[in-house]
Amino acid sequence: MTRFTVNGQPVHYRLDPATPLLWALRDASNLTGTKYGCGVGQCGACTVHVDGVAQRSCQLPIGGIEGSFVTTIEALSRDRGHPVQQAWVAESVPQCGYCQSGMIMAASALLERNRNPSDAEIDAAITNICRCGTYPRIRRAIRRAAAVLRGAETIAAAPPPGIDPADAARAVPALTPPRR
Repeated sequence: MTRFTVNGQPVHYRLDPATPLLWALRDASNLTGTKYGCGVGQCGACTVHVDGVAQRSCQLPIGGIEGSFVTTIEALSRDRGHPVQQAWVAESVPQCGYCQSGMIMAASALLERNRNPSDAEIDAAITNICRCGTYPRIRRAIRRAAAVLRGAETIAAAPPPGIDPADAARAVPALTPPRR
């Protein structure tokens, strides 16, 4: 059994210690915000924080992180209030959106250690692949989130996640067929 903490909760997985963290998170813990992209550690869609450091979870065996603290996109901010998430929305970063959770996790790890990164430092730290090519917006969003973290700027809160269950459960009125 492998034991560590995921999003503040102690877990122990009865999985082969060679199981990649990505699959333990997605399949055993149902934390599907961490995405499978390439499976070889190149794209970064699976990025999570392990002890505060951005890591590609598809290449990280759970047996190697015994006793560690893992944070996924689900726990970065429950209300999407993290400055990186707010800046992502304000700068209209997402296009297809698949790489976004990994990008956000990589960016938030960078800003935890450097609240005023240069463009070169951003480029060196964010090696995730965005197939849609939104890199200029990503860089702007990271610079904006850094300004928020330094107290130099504020951003209105991002919209709440999902659809209100009451709205989803409302009955849709029947359509009247057209007259002929």
